[in-house]
Amino acid sequence: MIKKFPIGIDGFEKIRTNDFYYVDKTMFIAELLENWGEVNLFTRPRRFGKSLNMSMLKSFFEIGGSRVLFEGLKIAGEKELCEKYQCKFPVVSISLKSVDGKSYPESCAALRRVIGNEALRFYALSESEALLPSEREMYRALTSVRDGKFTMADESLVDSLRTLTQLLTKHYGQKVIVLIDEYDVPLDKAYQEGFYDEMAGLIRNVFSNVLKSNDSLYFAVLTGCLRISKESIFTGLNNLKVHTIADTRYDEYFGFTEADVDELLAFYGLEAHKNTIRDWYDGYCFGKVSVYCPWDVINYCDELLSNPEAQPQNYWANTSGNGMVQRFIGKADKSTKNEIERLLDGEVVYKPVKQELTYKELDTTIDNLWSVLFSTGYLTQRGKPAEDGFALAIPNKEIKRLFIDLVKDWFRESTRADMSRIASFCEAFPAGNAERIGELLHDYLWDSISVRDTAVRRNMKENFYHGMVLGLLQSRSDWLIQSNAELGEGYSDISVCTPEKIGIIIELKYAEDGKLERSCEEALCQIAERKYEEGLRRKGMKKVLKYGMAFWEKECMVKVLL
Repeated sequence: MIKKFPIGIDGFEKIRTNDFYYVDKTMFIAELLENWGEVNLFTRPRRFGKSLNMSMLKSFFEIGGSRVLFEGLKIAGEKELCEKYQCKFPVVSISLKSVDGKSYPESCAALRRVIGNEALRFYALSESEALLPSEREMYRALTSVRDGKFTMADESLVDSLRTLTQLLTKHYGQKVIVLIDEYDVPLDKAYQEGFYDEMAGLIRNVFSNVLKSNDSLYFAVLTGCLRISKESIFTGLNNLKVHTIADTRYDEYFGFTEADVDELLAFYGLEAHKNTIRDWYDGYCFGKVSVYCPWDVINYCDELLSNPEAQPQNYWANTSGNGMVQRFIGKADKSTKNEIERLLDGEVVYKPVKQELTYKELDTTIDNLWSVLFSTGYLTQRGKPAEDGFALAIPNKEIKRLFIDLVKDWFRESTRADMSRIASFCEAFPAGNAERIGELLHDYLWDSISVRDTAVRRNMKENFYHGMVLGLLQSRSDWLIQSNAELGEGYSDISVCTPEKIGIIIELKYAEDGKLERSCEEALCQIAERKYEEGLRRKGMKKVLKYGMAFWEKECMVKVLL
């Protein structure tokens, strides 16, 4: 029976006991122990295996864990390390992914629930002979429930993880490993909902109590998407080691490497799809390693097993909101719009990257948004960092498609907001005012972000301008507007029928050599040669205006035949 793909499953034990395919990242354990840090923070984009690695750490270190889960994996070959560390520690493991309330009280309740449920896993503490009666009472305070809700007091919540580690150390006679996954989710949600200061204060106190000067802590691992500044929530935490996507250490343990993908494709007999998978889902650079997005790879491969002709999709881009990119595009000035165009053309832009931010700083300046897009996986680095920053690029076709779609959404919203200008644009067509149409198109081109790709064919470049003109005209709900409609002896780019029986034919050309006037003439000749006018006459149009439009980068020309 073929192994299943672990789509949406980030529990190591579930994957290993239910015959799911697993990409072996267990040497992460050895490197973590070799490069000792008391508190370790790993920042990686979403869906790059952070939660699965945390689950793997828990399964390896936890007292009572199953050694069988690691049989046949790379870490099993490290005999001395396994003998010394495997199944030897109490492990407190929580994910803050669900701490996402719309208010501070809701988020506090969610945090109580997460910590309370984790404490309930250690129910033996309630009757432990190693604990004093007062200490057993402290444990009961962490797990007390009324009407289905955990009731620990605010002061108990702030000290809850520290208390739990102290009780576990006394019960087991062994220091505790603490794992905190998605540590920045509560802060992100609080920032969006307007209670960031309160939430940052709570998280700061909880983290400081358990991670700073805690004799019961063996080591801790935290994961998240962003590196939140020490001044925000890690105040005074001098034992923190941060590992970002720019660092070479641990670079191969989050995401799929080239070797991982080759092995997976060979296992399922999907080698013929390697180039497509590389173009769409590779392109990230973590440290010195080229990395594929694992979520994309397993989803697409799963589709291919049932349909060998399945086309790649935006799996990663569709798993969460993309509000940060939308804000970035919306805040872009003229210079930044030009830089976005260069990215869409496959170029790199050089930007200083600030890898430590507070949420309040995220979108205060466009420079900070560049940093966030890099940290969260919408952009990646190319080559070595320079003194003045990183060479940033769009990683692959999936993210490029996301940017293009969001740019188009932004263009539609921004043009609709200026109804007087768009009304003037539309009114110029039945009036035969080619000069006014050209002026307004020129303004739109200079104000907008072009998503034409210098590397694609001419007709694909024309598609961008076609979509822009079509989108502007579609603001007229009383016009019958058709794209690529059959007229005469072919298909015109755009045709319009107005209630006043005025027909409009538009043919667009991309002037590869910048010779706009010649391209306009070619467009008008095509309209005449293919008799597009006859099609509109048959529809009852009394007057037909024929427009030839030529574009080259941000320049345009419009000519009309009445």
